[in-house]
Amino acid sequence: MRVAAIDCGTNSIRLLIADVGRRPAEERPERHDPYGHRLGCPVRTSPLTDVVRQMIVVRLGEDVDSTGRFSEAALERTFAAVDQYAALIRRHDVEAVRFVATSATRDAANRDVFIRGVEERLGVEPEVIRGSEEAGLSFTGASSLLDADPERKVLVVDLGGGSTEFVLGTSDGMTHSISTDMGCVRFTERHLHSDPPRETETSMASFETLSFLEDVSQVMPLDETDVVIGVAGTVTTVTAHALGLEDYDPDLIHGAEIGLDQYQQSVDQLLTASRDERAHMPFMHPGRVDVIGAGALIWGTILDYVNTVTDGRVTSAVASEHDILDGIALSLAAGREPQIAG
Repeated sequence: MRVAAIDCGTNSIRLLIADVGRRPAEERPERHDPYGHRLGCPVRTSPLTDVVRQMIVVRLGEDVDSTGRFSEAALERTFAAVDQYAALIRRHDVEAVRFVATSATRDAANRDVFIRGVEERLGVEPEVIRGSEEAGLSFTGASSLLDADPERKVLVVDLGGGSTEFVLGTSDGMTHSISTDMGCVRFTERHLHSDPPRETETSMASFETLSFLEDVSQVMPLDETDVVIGVAGTVTTVTAHALGLEDYDPDLIHGAEIGLDQYQQSVDQLLTASRDERAHMPFMHPGRVDVIGAGALIWGTILDYVNTVTDGRVTSAVASEHDILDGIALSLAAGREPQIAG
């Protein structure tokens, strides 16, 4: 079955066209980073075979945190990307499509304009999903990195532009989930206005992140975490920095296990760098240059918090290139009623 999954978030809109098979999970051969260090997390093959995987930064959620509405410019950028994706879907003879919209669309008062515009272009109505479903799809997408031991508690963190989802579970499935209104775009607009950010700005962002984490800890037992898996562009970009990559290489990033001290060094460097310095980092996507500082701050604060509440048991984290996009595609293969593109 050939499916198309579209994930429209606060910062980017992404497309995955994939063939879904039933091949068993297999571990990939041992891998090493550019310095010869072993990348320690086993990576199993996915039942998805990529045909097209593409991302366009459209910043749909620009100023939604302050205005509560999509701007005309943001809608135009997004609709142009949807036109491109519609053409790719037609060209590759896709059988079923699912379009999922997340944080920014949940918050926007004029989301009906967005929904109508997407349906006119794609022939499929976008689903504005709740944070709990977003968390579940992210957990499903990251499942290729889950340890087979059902006793090990895995925390999957999906750090997006407008929201961050936390899912706790095991190889048997998720047990707790929560979505929070913090993300790299939202916190950049809310807190980090200087270039580079002032200490007072980063302190406020850190304080709010910790406040959200206290709320998360009331919902799920973060102190039981054995493994942390981070998904989405902020985490993979910080991982690329920690690995010292000269180019953005998904194969090296996916499954990379990075020590918290090494992550924190990258977080500090990305947060204190100027926009121009970040723009010249060879692995940096242009659409992340202005928001990666806030994203890195959130990721670093999460890791430090989990290390503290687990009494130092969690000393590393794993990056996953497979996330909600893969979860959306897999949901079509799992018996969910698909939509057919018109």
